[in-house]
Amino acid sequence: MTKLALLDQAAFLRLRATGQGSTVQCTWVYDRDVNIDELRSFKSNLDAGLLGRRIERSPLPFGRHRWVLGSRSPEIALEPRQPRSEIGGWIERRALVRVDPEFGPTFHVGVLPLDDGGAAVTLVASHCVADGLGVATAIAEAASKKTRNLGYPQENSRTRWRAVLSDLADAVLALPTVIRALVATLLILRKVSAETQVPPEARRPGTPASSGEGQAILPSVTIQTDAAAWEARARSLHGSSNTLVVAFAARLAHRMGRVHPDGNTVTVVLPVSDRTNTDDDRANALTSITLTVDARAVAENLSGVRAELKTLLKSRAEQPNEMLAGLPLIPFTPRWVVRRAEGIAMSTSQLPVGCSNLGSLDTAVSRIDGGDAIEVFMRLAEQGITARRIEKTHGQLYCGTATINGTRFLSVVAYQGGAANTAAATRELACSALADLHLFATSVYASPT
Repeated sequence: MTKLALLDQAAFLRLRATGQGSTVQCTWVYDRDVNIDELRSFKSNLDAGLLGRRIERSPLPFGRHRWVLGSRSPEIALEPRQPRSEIGGWIERRALVRVDPEFGPTFHVGVLPLDDGGAAVTLVASHCVADGLGVATAIAEAASKKTRNLGYPQENSRTRWRAVLSDLADAVLALPTVIRALVATLLILRKVSAETQVPPEARRPGTPASSGEGQAILPSVTIQTDAAAWEARARSLHGSSNTLVVAFAARLAHRMGRVHPDGNTVTVVLPVSDRTNTDDDRANALTSITLTVDARAVAENLSGVRAELKTLLKSRAEQPNEMLAGLPLIPFTPRWVVRRAEGIAMSTSQLPVGCSNLGSLDTAVSRIDGGDAIEVFMRLAEQGITARRIEKTHGQLYCGTATINGTRFLSVVAYQGGAANTAAATRELACSALADLHLFATSVYASPT
């Protein structure tokens, strides 16, 4: 089965329709030089895993795309030595180096030697090829010297006529499902249009909106904090590790002013993995749940959020997300429709806060050159996003987290319409939100904006 899952084709369609592509970036920091030979072996193993594949489009405008074997990724980019203080800026620059799930490269790796004898390594991969857990799995397998036999064909292995006939037959067989999806989508759109109220723009007084069309740099900050202290604080608030992540996101949103008209309520969207097993090769094996959170209450008691989260997770396991009902329409959807409908699909009018929790990562993730890194963290980054586009969708706030080797990282990407949007301001907001929960950073990495 080499056809893309419909959600994966939807992610690819969004990339081509908007020019904006999400990436997953993983960074390792060392107090020593890296073993470059082992790192090259690690990269070769990545080429033979989930990241070493590309998307081949159907010759039909409404056909299902397929996975094919990818070409080798670029050689590791080795930078001149820099001070440790430059890690944040270098991470941001590497995040802008293009990846493409169709034409390649689908991922790339860079190394920054540090003038104190340490080093940093960063990997950037297209989200169309693997989501956060997929990238973490690919890294753990490659670090453990495991490869996959995915069974994908070489590119252009089908003649054009064979591909046309095969994809046309698939499209005809899918028509009953497509019709049902169309009906379900129309009902959802009717419901959303009736409920949606666009809140006023959260802009600082006297600050005009940007109209830029160039690549926007979204301020990003990564915080490292003690995992044991995090767990202890969650218990003291009658919550869990997962609900404390929600509390952090809500406090950060409250400090940013990314709240409902009542000035306190926050919409938090949590991606939930539905990856079935290690052989599940979907790029985006995800659904989601949405919580409405009292940003003040979560700093004092998490029992309500914990109960709601448990209920929502149980409900999602029993009933699929209704927003996925329209997926069979994806191959038939023109790009202009995607551009116009994306805000509705993502509920941007509700000022959502993305909150992705990868849980406890395999310790192999920290050993990409054969030895442990002192710090590991992952984040979501965007390529091709413009200031005009992000302000049209009412800004963005995304928090990602996971634990590894006794440390929890918290990655924050934030953009507030009309605000200064500097890394220094985002760093202050993130550290203040953490302090609201009586927790503190052990280290912070920030972009230079």
